[in-house]
Amino acid sequence: MKKLSSECRDFKFARGFYIKLHSLVTSYIVGFDKEIKIVVASLLANGHILFDGIPGIGKTALAYTLSRALGLDFKRIQFTPDLLPSDIIGTMVYDQRINDFVFKKGPIFANIVLADEINRANPRTQSALLQAMQEKKVTVEGRDYYLPRPFMVIATQNPIEFTGVFPLPEALLDRFMVMVKMDVPDKDSLREIINRANKLTKPFDEWSIEPIVSRDELECLSKMVYEVDYTGSIEGRPNIMDYIVELSEATWRHPDVEYGVSPRASLYLLQLSRAIALLDGRDYVIPDDVKEAIHYVFPHRIILKPEARASRKTPYHVIKDILETVNPPVP
Repeated sequence: MKKLSSECRDFKFARGFYIKLHSLVTSYIVGFDKEIKIVVASLLANGHILFDGIPGIGKTALAYTLSRALGLDFKRIQFTPDLLPSDIIGTMVYDQRINDFVFKKGPIFANIVLADEINRANPRTQSALLQAMQEKKVTVEGRDYYLPRPFMVIATQNPIEFTGVFPLPEALLDRFMVMVKMDVPDKDSLREIINRANKLTKPFDEWSIEPIVSRDELECLSKMVYEVDYTGSIEGRPNIMDYIVELSEATWRHPDVEYGVSPRASLYLLQLSRAIALLDGRDYVIPDDVKEAIHYVFPHRIILKPEARASRKTPYHVIKDILETVNPPVP
């Protein structure tokens, strides 16, 4: 493993960064404390996010505010049935000045890309995101164009609409490190949202938000994720790898599950757990980090048996069961 410079190993800095970021974002956005942490952890772990929630709940505002607070470029793509792959990745256009075709970049070329209502686009357009999400590049006319770093897709889908939508296939779902269910705010949060909105004079895309971190510092934090220990090689620290393996295997043995999670899910669970530990200011993972991360990494990958779905069971019931049956490691 490549060794990092000394300034990239300050875990107190990582904790201070997250406290400052959380304070800034929650001064604009109400009711998403857990979601903010998962989004930031996913970004540092080089993952992508799927937001699942009804319209008007604040998904776009949250993504935009985080991008501004982190000093990152932000683009939003509204997915519709007539959207083409070239509308996302770009296309070749003829330039009369040089008498040749040149590549005109699409909105995918940004640090944070919001794919709004991704399940409204047809499968061909949805698949245009696959290479970008997995390889951090797009290929046009046989030539590779690399995306900026960091790069993260935040996709949204409406769970209550069934007309004119194309459900995401498992191959695309598996590319998302986490799925975050955005619940309706409680009464107190809703009251605070209305009070703040009444005081604001500008829409969220005109808010003056100064970045709290430089690009170099953000890259440093992302590298630090790989320095977080999970092997229990230091006395007094539990071995997390075996715990993740047991949890992953347990999804296949559960009586309500048709298909359990893939090896990619296990890797994502480890990486997200390491990123959560980093944001908490630790250089090692504890079982509670895994228990927090698993609720976002596993649910959209677990396929239930028909009889389980008929009984109104969800993947979250499966996760609750396996967390109760698989014993966490002890130092």
